[in-house]
Amino acid sequence: MTLLTSSSPGTATAHEARGPRPRARWRPGPWLAAVPLLAFVALAFGLPALAMLNGALSKGGSYGLDNLGESVQGAYRTALVGSLKLAATTAALGSVLGLLLAQAVVTSRGRALREAVLTASGVLANFGGVPLAFAFVATLGNAGVLTTRLGLDRHGWSLYSFWGLALTYLYFLVPLMVLTVAPALDGLRPQWREAALNNGASTWQYWRHVGIPVLLPTLLGGFVLLFGSAFAAYATAAAIVGSSVPLVTLQIADALSGNVLIGQENVALALSLDMVLVAALVMAVHLPLQRRSARWLA
Repeated sequence: MTLLTSSSPGTATAHEARGPRPRARWRPGPWLAAVPLLAFVALAFGLPALAMLNGALSKGGSYGLDNLGESVQGAYRTALVGSLKLAATTAALGSVLGLLLAQAVVTSRGRALREAVLTASGVLANFGGVPLAFAFVATLGNAGVLTTRLGLDRHGWSLYSFWGLALTYLYFLVPLMVLTVAPALDGLRPQWREAALNNGASTWQYWRHVGIPVLLPTLLGGFVLLFGSAFAAYATAAAIVGSSVPLVTLQIADALSGNVLIGQENVALALSLDMVLVAALVMAVHLPLQRRSARWLA
């Protein structure tokens, strides 16, 4: 017995109807546009980082942690602690002053004043180095204009000290904090304040239970950003205090140039690696805070 299968003349199988499947054409993905940027990062940051790591771990033709151990002892440790202390102090003061200035600007009714302060902050936040040092020396140095006219030297003032350098750093840290926290202050919704006041809360209670908790990630992120900026600053400190205030950036410059000791280049690279580790820690703290702040204020 033979089984015969038949189909209508006008009906074709699915395979015959579709015909041969066309070959998938390769299309470049979005990542291809990032190749030039990745190449630039690899050349500009990757190679120097590898060279620094190689020099920090090598001593006498062998690899080890001797340079790293030496970089946290003696004068090097003093300089590292001095940089951390200066960065923490200026970041705390800059955060508070920047928050107060940003709040005054955001709540002001003058649009021209707001735009002027924000524009000036954008300029001053990037004004540093030797020009800033020269401006402060001419104004508050031993023979500066304000020092001689106000007699500041008779009251114990000295620009070439820890607090003199801290005041100089605040010149660009406060504007940086204004730029960081002003968008967050704009993101505070008026309905939150109205709801708090309608429920009998005072202004202090509103800021304590609503405003500050919402702004806290931004404030901490701004503090971390200011800390990193002050910790890595070099030219301003070198032009003002020289070696009178122990800082890790100045120690690195002295070790590389051989001003104090000869043959300490690898220790300088180890100090640089210490700074990279601190910067990595700063970024590890700053990025999550920034994302959390953006989620609250979106």
